[in-house]
Amino acid sequence: MWKFVVYSAIGAFVFFVPIEIGGESSILLDHMVTGLQAVVPGLLPYYALALILAGALHPMVTGTWRRSRVDLVFSAFKLVGLVVGVMLVFGVGPGWLFAPDMGPFLLNKLVVPVAVLVPLGAVFLALLVGYGLLEFIGVLVQGVMRPVWRTPGRSAIDAVASFVGSYSLGLLITNRVYQEGKYTGREAAIIATGFSTVSATFMVVVATTLDMMQFWNLYFWTALAVTFVVTAVTVRMWPLSSIADRYVDGTVPQRQEPLRRGRVRLAWQEARRTVAGAPSLVRNVGASVRDGVLMTIAIVPSILSIGLLGLVLATYTPVFEWLGYVFYPVTWALQSPEPMLLAQATAVGIVEMFLPSLLAAGAPMAVKFVVAVVSVSQIVFFSALVPCIAATRIPISITQLVVIWFERVVLSLILTIPLALWLF
Repeated sequence: MWKFVVYSAIGAFVFFVPIEIGGESSILLDHMVTGLQAVVPGLLPYYALALILAGALHPMVTGTWRRSRVDLVFSAFKLVGLVVGVMLVFGVGPGWLFAPDMGPFLLNKLVVPVAVLVPLGAVFLALLVGYGLLEFIGVLVQGVMRPVWRTPGRSAIDAVASFVGSYSLGLLITNRVYQEGKYTGREAAIIATGFSTVSATFMVVVATTLDMMQFWNLYFWTALAVTFVVTAVTVRMWPLSSIADRYVDGTVPQRQEPLRRGRVRLAWQEARRTVAGAPSLVRNVGASVRDGVLMTIAIVPSILSIGLLGLVLATYTPVFEWLGYVFYPVTWALQSPEPMLLAQATAVGIVEMFLPSLLAAGAPMAVKFVVAVVSVSQIVFFSALVPCIAATRIPISITQLVVIWFERVVLSLILTIPLALWLF
């Protein structure tokens, strides 16, 4: 059990303990990324372009572009991202693309940091989630899952894995457990849209973009709390409340009996079982890095294509200004600073969860904090999560996903704006 204690502690230290290096206070993972960018700045755009190329070709090589129309559309966007990446790295293309707040911003502030951060963070994520800590926490919180979130106790592990790990990891777990007859369709939909946030490593990118790493722990735990509180509300609203509460055809339902006592002892036993069955450190880290690289190549082409589309629409058209009016009554009523900017920034989040951070980069800290939290707690965005859910058997439509996104944004604003005004 020394692995449970030591490896989990190292992972928690890297992700959650701020230290000061060179006059900057941040978590160790952020310092590593910053140091790497300072050591080999000239090589990183080419490294990022290699990942973009891999991400654009991956659907073609594996044939996943043929699975559905949604996969076809997003595979096309990845190819567009490759074209944009080549133009940016080699300095060819239209002048508007090279405006400082367009292509260079996406490449240098998002794509390169993500390309470095996610694979590097995956090394320490393996320590955080691979040696019993998730199972230990999951058993401890089993007792609140059914009454609060209307999901079985076993979903506690799934929820924590989704939040601390990544939405792709969480959706992989959710879909597999659903097809094994351990979740109903409604329970799987709740977990997919209520807990499958971007990973902690992606949250570092958001915090860095908004220049708020000095508030990292405050931001992380607030985002976690808001996400879970909003989920507790949305499970009682349409459309989640209307999804059939039945198991997938052809499976034997496996309902989980409630745990009455001995919770800490059982949590320790679950952690022991996980440690006993864990692969070697090298294999565990290798598998985690592989998953991190696969996630990275799936995301970075979309950032350049869908992200650029969002920036162009936000800069040269009134589309998101119009959409922002949907949320303006909420931001205005709650007396947020720059209510229209905040409304527009939250509206653009449905396209790509990083875009709100780009629009709010020069805003007051209270607005930055709200944008950072809402971009995580909204969960649903079209550049990655929607096609991931569409590729599973979880019974939820794209129309329902859009409605859930709207509900989550409104509830997140209501919870976060008063807190931000009090803090800043």
